Amino acid sequence: MKSTSDPLSSPAAAEPSPTAPSSAWGPAAALGRLSSWVPIRSLARRHRKRIAQHLLSLNERDRYLRFGYPASDEQISRYAMAIDFERDEVLGVFNRKLELVVMAHLAYAPKPQRAGQPAMAEFGVSVLPQVRGRGFGARLFERAALHARNRGIDTLFIHALSENVAMLKIARNAGATVERDGSESEAWLRLPPDTVSSHVGEAIERHMAELDFQFKRHVRVIGDIIDGVAEVKAKFEEAGKAAKQ
Repeated sequence: MKSTSDPLSSPAAAEPSPTAPSSAWGPAAALGRLSSWVPIRSLARRHRKRIAQHLLSLNERDRYLRFGYPASDEQISRYAMAIDFERDEVLGVFNRKLELVVMAHLAYAPKPQRAGQPAMAEFGVSVLPQVRGRGFGARLFERAALHARNRGIDTLFIHALSENVAMLKIARNAGATVERDGSESEAWLRLPPDTVSSHVGEAIERHMAELDFQFKRHVRVIGDIIDGVAEVKAKFEEAGKAAKQ
């Protein structure tokens, strides 16, 4: 999936796109998301190192699917350093070891669109192999869509390689129309307007994800302390055995 400084400059951006089915935003869908809740945390400048580490851990094939070309370590590092956290939204999922295992970049158009053209944002996601098949990509797409509609965005856009079946499936399942042009595909999803409920829902998700992260951080600190005590105890036991000899 490609990411550029101006990801929304495609001429096709002027094309109208389908509106997401109302069922995607109704009570039943909300309950479904709650039952499969994922602690999706908003990332900031202080997370640049974690973002770079996450992307650098992708193999050549995964980098090719994510960026549309086999990005080198240097290109990935530049990408991570160039993310505009003031303009864009970056989302992530951390495992129990506080490793960033899933990351999504919601890039907003840097300039207003032409008259009559909807405001847009481009979505890109990467998932580490060990956590694939759990629906994380779809959940980050839903969260990105929620964030976008709460900021007055009309259309969510995805530019992906046609062989990126997983990403295009996520878009289709969300109600997006996918157009294929040779080796590349574009997906367009019209978003409903924001509501009080959508803003409250996003705020609750942010708060719960922050609580989850802090809990994992405390558990890790306690685990490190326990490991340290065990190591000291083992050294004392070894010293005691040596003294008896």
